[in-house]
Amino acid sequence: MTQTTCIYLQRGGRILMLHRVTKEHDLNHGKWIGIGGHIEEGETPEMCIRREVLEETGFTVGSLQKAGIVDFHYDEVFERVYFFKSSDFSGTQIPCSEGVAEWIPKERIEELNLWEGDRKFLPYLLSDEKLFFRMNLIYRNDVLESYELVSLEKEG
Repeated sequence: MTQTTCIYLQRGGRILMLHRVTKEHDLNHGKWIGIGGHIEEGETPEMCIRREVLEETGFTVGSLQKAGIVDFHYDEVFERVYFFKSSDFSGTQIPCSEGVAEWIPKERIEELNLWEGDRKFLPYLLSDEKLFFRMNLIYRNDVLESYELVSLEKEG
């Protein structure tokens, strides 16, 4: 099982989205996704996402909100992704080698070329409420075959 992280940075009603267009042989090529990457040996998900944000954007993240965990099944590949969101970050944005990072108005996210499974969890993740979700997504040949919302909790 591969473990990765993903964060949706928020500022002024906009979300920092990464358009994956720089690498030809990229599972996410052409898609818009959040910032993140693989958890390295000895890292917690929180340590990983802070490192990834700094490397990919130049921002230093302050507080993090844990938003969810999604288990992605792509044909024979199993990947667990830990999702976060934050509006507490500082620094100057740098170009990203993984793609083109753009601040997209929150209400326009649905118009982007997203994975179909992302459309299932993004309403929870982008909610103004403090929610924590668990979801399973099963893909066959890049097509979402099924999904299950395993749990949804509301803080406070």
